[in-house]
Amino acid sequence: MAACRAGDTLVVTKLDRLARSVPDARDIVEELTGRGVSLSIDGSVHDPSDPVGRLLFNVLAMVAEFEADLIRMRTREGMKVARAKGRLRGKQPKLTPKQEAVLAGLHAAGENTSSELAQLFGVARSTVYRALERQARAGELAAAVPAQARAAVRRRAAAVDG
Repeated sequence: MAACRAGDTLVVTKLDRLARSVPDARDIVEELTGRGVSLSIDGSVHDPSDPVGRLLFNVLAMVAEFEADLIRMRTREGMKVARAKGRLRGKQPKLTPKQEAVLAGLHAAGENTSSELAQLFGVARSTVYRALERQARAGELAAAVPAQARAAVRRRAAAVDG
């Protein structure tokens, strides 16, 4: 659009490719009209300075916005149904939890570099780093749980005694 000059025609295959909403479409058309650029939508040239052309343009813009809203709504509904059925899980990890534990053990032994571990397990180095980070977090959580459980038992005992 920035390259359009007076007398040019901007060709758009579908109106929803030009703007996401009716107000956006109106703003774009006002800008183009002010610069003397005509607009061709799906092969037909619309003159936004003409009342009939403006009416047709607004109707097309409303229909395009309606179609986009329907697509978004159906996509959200489909994802909600898939999530409820347990089918929307995202990308599966490259390493199983057991493989991550072995990888963390090899790394802790200090005999292999991250690059060697990546090559050994057939993954990228970034995957090795993420696996080590997950294992470290899991270790911290495992260490924190007994302490939390002990604190909860103490609080219950204090409540019973108090």
